[in-house]
Amino acid sequence: MSIKSLAGQTLWYGVSSIAARFINYLLTPILTYSAIVTIADFGRMSAVYAMMPLMNVLLTYGMETAYFRFIQNKEKTAIIDSTASISLLLSTAVFAVLLWLNQGLLIKITELKEFPVLVQLSIFIIVMDALSAIPFAKIRNEGRPRLFALIKIIGIILYIGLTAFFVMYCPYEYNKNGGNSWVVLFYSPRTNPIVYVLIANIFQSGVTLLLLLKWLLPKKFVFSFPVWKDMIVYAFPMLIAGLGYTVNETFDRLMLGWWLPPSVAKEQLGIYSACYKLAILISLFIQAFRMGAEPFFFKQAEGKDAPRTYARVMKFFVLTITLMFLVVVLYIPIWKYFIAPKYWEGLKVVPILLLANMSLGIYINLSIWYKITSRTWAGSIITMIGVAITFSVNYLFIPRFSYVASAWATFLCYSTMMVVSYIWGQKHYYIPYAWKKLLAFLVIVLLLFFIHKGITMLWSNTVFSLLVATILISLYAWFIVQVERKEFKLFPVIGKYIR
Repeated sequence: MSIKSLAGQTLWYGVSSIAARFINYLLTPILTYSAIVTIADFGRMSAVYAMMPLMNVLLTYGMETAYFRFIQNKEKTAIIDSTASISLLLSTAVFAVLLWLNQGLLIKITELKEFPVLVQLSIFIIVMDALSAIPFAKIRNEGRPRLFALIKIIGIILYIGLTAFFVMYCPYEYNKNGGNSWVVLFYSPRTNPIVYVLIANIFQSGVTLLLLLKWLLPKKFVFSFPVWKDMIVYAFPMLIAGLGYTVNETFDRLMLGWWLPPSVAKEQLGIYSACYKLAILISLFIQAFRMGAEPFFFKQAEGKDAPRTYARVMKFFVLTITLMFLVVVLYIPIWKYFIAPKYWEGLKVVPILLLANMSLGIYINLSIWYKITSRTWAGSIITMIGVAITFSVNYLFIPRFSYVASAWATFLCYSTMMVVSYIWGQKHYYIPYAWKKLLAFLVIVLLLFFIHKGITMLWSNTVFSLLVATILISLYAWFIVQVERKEFKLFPVIGKYIR
């Protein structure tokens, strides 16, 4: 697979992944502008969705990455495919029972004692999403990104439609006709609206799983304990790393509930979570890139030019995310309307979270060294360093600075992981990254951000701010094209316009 092929697959995985994450963009205005969803309700929803990724990591225990690593062995494809599928099916059944019997622990983690039904509904989503992991991995390994995108988008449309129906149409219809309305068959204004959001999510996960039935069960029920053992040994460090990543990515929302006074915790969480959505554009690209890049990296590993290829991929990745950083942070006067004005007090954390996501994206690129050299334990150690930073910064500063401390903790966590991974990785698997040039790009976009901030402080006018933003973004785009002229000339479509 060439870089061009990677770009094509990333585009298709991007369509589905961006659409999937864009649910947050579409649901955020629906929920934050909704008359029936309070800031505290939005905080409760955020607490549930902060807990769910941790459970998903536990239920899949790194088997997805192990599948990609071992399925490259063409002689054992059928055995590896079957063993991975059977392992996840059996373990998910066991975990489902354990989660239900221990839902009190989940309720305690999310601080939702008054709304246990939210946790109960989330268990169904967690289980179905875990069962979908290997089937989606099989589709990705088969190189069928369009099918992957189609299945994802069908579920997305269902989720968005049902959520809008429950939180927009049903309240309207009920207020219009009261007890005589047909919606009283399944809707009650006394039910917390987040219950209906989770019900919509259950339908999405269920339909997605039905569409994946062909890949859910193995073609031949053959279980090889030696193969399973090798996969678990490889996957276990990835499980630890995955747990750490989840803590770093989502637990700041839960920590706000733990370490802020209960009277303000859910509202502060709601504000932070809503503003976090504005940093999603970069994380959307990172998710799409990871979907296409993971199989690509493993398939390139045997080639002589693999390190040089990885370096080129990193360069274009950094160029993309730095441009996206400017587009988001300089056009905040536009992006902020994705959330209701009552949440705008948290906009100050958006640039910090964007920088954090940029660091995370670079770290994901750098992490290839320990995956292809089977040093996955290194990923666990690096992630645990991040976890230590996440917990310590949040614990020390949340009581005083609330969600601003969480934003800085996220940035310090990912930037530290990025630096550690680069230094460590170059010793074990040297990749000729043009780190001086990449660092220069990062510094330049920061300077442009502060220049924009300084100019707009002199004249606070929205039109003027957007005009200056457009000029600065255009200058940066022109600059990177000039610096990488030879590379861009080789690109399809845009290459013919570069002399």
